[in-house]
Amino acid sequence: MGVSHGAAGTPQQGQAKSMSEPLVVIEKLYKSFEHMGRTLEVLRGIDLTIQEGEVLSIVGPSGAGKSTLLHCIGTLDLPTAGSLRLAGEELTKMSSARLAVVRNRMIGFIFQFHHLLPEFTALENVMMPGLIQRRSKKEMERRAAALLTEVGMAHRATHRPGELSGGEQQRVAVARALSLEPKLLLADEPTGNLDSATSESIHELFFDINRRHGTTIIVVTHNPGFAESMPRVVRMKDGQVERDEQGAHAAERRARAAASAPVSG
Repeated sequence: MGVSHGAAGTPQQGQAKSMSEPLVVIEKLYKSFEHMGRTLEVLRGIDLTIQEGEVLSIVGPSGAGKSTLLHCIGTLDLPTAGSLRLAGEELTKMSSARLAVVRNRMIGFIFQFHHLLPEFTALENVMMPGLIQRRSKKEMERRAAALLTEVGMAHRATHRPGELSGGEQQRVAVARALSLEPKLLLADEPTGNLDSATSESIHELFFDINRRHGTTIIVVTHNPGFAESMPRVVRMKDGQVERDEQGAHAAERRARAAASAPVSG
């Protein structure tokens, strides 16, 4: 079911659907923290627009502000100043209760550590977000089973996390993130703890999800191969966007990557 990285141009087909209506618009976004009497400026005036259906990576050295930016987009953290709009709604002016509604309705999260509930099966873990929202158990069980099939985990539906490998746990986490049909999927170092072969399969899964569902996907990663395979790469440094490579630049990167890849056969 995987989509090869050479087909990473596929998400661009989805981008054309709504170029006039960006899903995420970030303007002059700042985020600072107080630490031991000092102000630490983590984000320093971020401007970024993300179209519905895009797949992009955010890269940069440790401390560049990548995860903080992702957390602000996901409403897990509030910016200090600036504007952040999701599907036309200004998030920075919302109450905590309203933010929770938007987060549950529109955003799915995948982290480096899977955060699966150890006492529940894979199927039950995927069902959990819907059950918390008081959706019917029958509906969520049907959807969870379909998603586990989609991520290649139907045969492990009755297994608990402790009985699954790291890659299998991450696939269950991906299914769980998709359980409420989010428009936006945010992934923070999703393959940081996985071996290279397993990481590759998870990478392909992201492209497959975008192709199947048109889900907008933003990935923070230190994996250069994964980052460079994407149609768009946002490079951060010192809390700012250093470069935003897309279009022709992305095509050039993919061509170089393809040319340097070993020939199978």
